[in-house]
Amino acid sequence: MNSNNNMIELQMELPIEHEKKVFGQFDEHIKILERSLAVTLISRDGVLKIVGPASNAARAKECLTQLLELSRRGNDINTQNVNYAISLVMEDSGSSLAEIDSDCICHTVAGRPVKPKTLGQKAYVDAIREKMIVFGVGPAGTGKTYLAMAMAITAFRNDEVGRIILTRPAIEAGEKLGFLPGDLQSKIDPYLRPLYDALYQIMGAESFQKNMEKGLIEVAPLAYMRGRTLDNAFIILDEAQNTTPAQMKMFLTRIGFGSKVIVTGDASQKDLPSGTRSGLDVAMQVLKKVDGISFCELTSKDVVRHPLVQKIVQAYDEYEKKAKPENHSGRAKSTTRKRRENK
Repeated sequence: MNSNNNMIELQMELPIEHEKKVFGQFDEHIKILERSLAVTLISRDGVLKIVGPASNAARAKECLTQLLELSRRGNDINTQNVNYAISLVMEDSGSSLAEIDSDCICHTVAGRPVKPKTLGQKAYVDAIREKMIVFGVGPAGTGKTYLAMAMAITAFRNDEVGRIILTRPAIEAGEKLGFLPGDLQSKIDPYLRPLYDALYQIMGAESFQKNMEKGLIEVAPLAYMRGRTLDNAFIILDEAQNTTPAQMKMFLTRIGFGSKVIVTGDASQKDLPSGTRSGLDVAMQVLKKVDGISFCELTSKDVVRHPLVQKIVQAYDEYEKKAKPENHSGRAKSTTRKRRENK
């Protein structure tokens, strides 16, 4: 069906048993595709008609083909899958959701598969498999800590390492902890709770507790890594943007034989005192040419939480990009004003 506006009609088979997953609840997925690609989708008797401008219709068909393949693999489909399929097709990436989905790291205690869900996450997981030290840097919701945790548990279960060590640079883990009530564990638990949550979900509370008691899983503040050599371990440093350069150097030089290290952080979420450089920022500059170390930068495209989280991350990214020149300009004016006053 051609028109003066180069409108065409494409068709594809959509078996009835997959229609519900591909369409989504109340046709939510179809509405996203129609809105994003300016096409009209009509389903009848197991055939889906795609009407729209030629390039858009072709992209919509490719997206639907990818979603159908996910359904055939037995996967549930959510709006994040739909939006990411559109992103892949619009960028002509040559990759598909099924290709990413085929990489199952492990299963949670509830039986849910843990898999990378974006190209960035897939590259991150591949880097963890190949390199001794991997930096996973990106905004909240990109799965950098959760995927690292899944890889650690898999390596532990496969006897590739003898223990798992998880650490965070609790800024209050220095002298200030002494002013808090309770024993050491009750003081540090609030800072390490996100790590416990991921372990519980993947391992189950009973298995986690048993391995903790045996000393095979250790969760501790970064300060407690000092003076140790960590052999035959899978070590994860989370919230690395809150380390100082000295702390980061101390941590990286703890690594022993047979160990793998993952450093995760979000450079935009620093809680360090004003004027203190981030150990994560320094490490990314100093170590970028060192063999055996991989740097994986995840972006808002890799956010796999609620779609609104992705929009929030993007909005803040845009705001911060605009704010930087203004901040520099403000500092320059302030400096000039001080010089004049001094004269």
